[in-house]
Amino acid sequence: MLWHPPFEDRADAGRKLAGEIKRRSFINPVILAIPRGGAEVGIQVARAIPCEFSLLVSRKLPFPDNPESGFGAIAEDGSVFIIQEVASQVAPERMEKIMNTQRAVIRERVKALRDDRPLPEIRDRVVILIDDGLAMGSTMNAAILLCRKKEAARIVVAVPVAGRNAIARIAPAADSLIVLETPQDFRAVAQVYRHWRDLTDEDVRLLMLGKSRRHGTGSFAGVDL
Repeated sequence: MLWHPPFEDRADAGRKLAGEIKRRSFINPVILAIPRGGAEVGIQVARAIPCEFSLLVSRKLPFPDNPESGFGAIAEDGSVFIIQEVASQVAPERMEKIMNTQRAVIRERVKALRDDRPLPEIRDRVVILIDDGLAMGSTMNAAILLCRKKEAARIVVAVPVAGRNAIARIAPAADSLIVLETPQDFRAVAQVYRHWRDLTDEDVRLLMLGKSRRHGTGSFAGVDL
């Protein structure tokens, strides 16, 4: 039997995810999407649930000899999540160098995608964290740590797809977890999308600018839409 991916693209996934989130009736949430791919999904959710919306930058900490895989992640406030069972493969001095590199990338990305604007105020609020999927879950875990430090009242992780290992890492850290698809043979986030492409920073900037213009603001950050 021919298998068809459940989502046409990230926009389709975002619309379907929005339907599931709306059913939960969260009161005055703030939506934070993790770029790059999460921005396209998050924008669709923000269109369906009018509320504050912005981007939270979190970066994978890649292995030196295998950048597609990682031993953890770091969020824009410096919060670090480490996968302890694999981090021992990286020497401490090499790990610090990788972290410093990713901190620099994060600073540039906050400047490029949010015009250096701060995140919305999240203290005592429901935060919905969105990405286009969870493979290892590291960048999402780092984002959760950031939200805990900023004293969010409740943290909801919402994604179109996640692997079982990622769910096992995320579930204890978040207050709620919304996952539309958990494939038995999960290999990569892209497998559930019929049309998939890697996004650039410029793609994300254009998405955010389009979202702001539709709501009559000039904000790149998409806050207060």
